[in-house]
Amino acid sequence: MALDREREFFANFSHKGHGEREGHKEERERGKKGLKFAENEDMKNKLSTILILFLALVFASCASMVSKNSVKKPEHPSNIMGKGKVGAEKLALFLLQNNSKIDKDYARNLAGIYIEEAAFEGVNHDVAFSQMCLETGFLKYGGLVQPEWYNFCGLGSIGPEQPGLIFPDPRTGVRAHIQHLKGYATEEPLKGELVDPRYKYVRKGSSPNIEGLAGTWAADKQYAVKINVILQRLYEFAF
Repeated sequence: MALDREREFFANFSHKGHGEREGHKEERERGKKGLKFAENEDMKNKLSTILILFLALVFASCASMVSKNSVKKPEHPSNIMGKGKVGAEKLALFLLQNNSKIDKDYARNLAGIYIEEAAFEGVNHDVAFSQMCLETGFLKYGGLVQPEWYNFCGLGSIGPEQPGLIFPDPRTGVRAHIQHLKGYATEEPLKGELVDPRYKYVRKGSSPNIEGLAGTWAADKQYAVKINVILQRLYEFAF
């Protein structure tokens, strides 16, 4: 009888232990499934974040392209009077791009003088600077006028007997150019002291725009076209 009770006790104990082991196994399985689920969710979250960042980058890139394309570049001027748009540094770099032999400091200084003198008389410095580039071949000269004369627009240059006017320094030469150009553009009097000896020969206000300089400032009928070509190149370079 006692033997039977012992067998029953051990049988129950064995069954209970087996049940507990099964329960632990199920818990472990559930734990593994839960961990796997958590890992999957974490991966999904990471992928979602990466996708969002990628889309944001694409959107920003597209917005930047649209912004750049939507900015309208300024058109080069046709009137002589007005305010230029190109800064001194860009003017100097444009000059150096077309003549690498120029001293960089001289190019920057000359560009600054053109901006100052043109602004004082109300002349568009982009127009005046482009005309200077045409007249001097981007300061390469090569004609009757010599570099040390500081004659930047061919004033008084008619032939071997009259090769052109000579000015004492770059600023005086630029000022004479601006005054002569203003004389063509408007009947308004000069604001500064007259330094252009040929200003008196100009029919005041006869050419308010660049087109009017062809056949008047120069005999060349394509003179205005040539200035406009340089102006266009300048604006493409600067903007």
